[in-house]
Amino acid sequence: MKEPILIGPDERLDEVNEHIRLIQRKNGLAFGSDAFLLSAFCRPAPRSRAADFGCGTGIIALLLAARKTFAHITGVEAQPQFAELAKRNVQLNGFSHTVSVLLGDIRELSPADFGGELDVIVSNPPYMRTDSGYASPHGEKQIARHEVLGGIDDFAAAAARCLKYGGRFYTVYRPDRLDSLLAALRAHKLSPKRMVFVHDHPDKEPSMVLCEAVLGAAEGLSVLPPLILHEKSANDIEKSLAERAQRIYDTGRFD
Repeated sequence: MKEPILIGPDERLDEVNEHIRLIQRKNGLAFGSDAFLLSAFCRPAPRSRAADFGCGTGIIALLLAARKTFAHITGVEAQPQFAELAKRNVQLNGFSHTVSVLLGDIRELSPADFGGELDVIVSNPPYMRTDSGYASPHGEKQIARHEVLGGIDDFAAAAARCLKYGGRFYTVYRPDRLDSLLAALRAHKLSPKRMVFVHDHPDKEPSMVLCEAVLGAAEGLSVLPPLILHEKSANDIEKSLAERAQRIYDTGRFD
């Protein structure tokens, strides 16, 4: 007999992509397109060891495990309530053999925390400076959105410390802070190799940028065609996923 799923009064249970059942905190950031697209952007490497820095509910690691993208994924989370939640989500979906969760600050990580250098690191880091944007009354959401526990330079530095030479760092970021992302990568010898801008509508500026960087690689960046999520403009009442976006959502893979 299966054990009952325990959901707290401040939590809810949703079913998301890949038939994953996800416990989410009502006052926390909800699963969104940035996490899904980042997981789909990762190149399959079934024998590789990976980590997700700032894993939150654990959704990116769960998506990667469901698709067998990597051999093992360690989710790293600094907020105890989310680390505990990520562990429950791993157990709920039966991925305890391929996903583990580590409570820790990415600024203090070293390869020893993972039993050696990693092949891949994935991260959906906070996008906003601490002095910008709306300050959420819920501290956990403030930490998830703002650089309270480290900015993009800290995430890039942690990736460079924990990756093996030639290892890959995947991240999603705000296009209006692209210069900060590129500066952080350059400072830590992470060479951007593949990038795509994501637009909600054809007539809108990009809302996010996905980037794959390689530690110690030579110069040479491939910018993929922009990904348009919806075919119709923002002013249209109805909108549907564009063909390429639908294919990514259906397969969990980029072209």
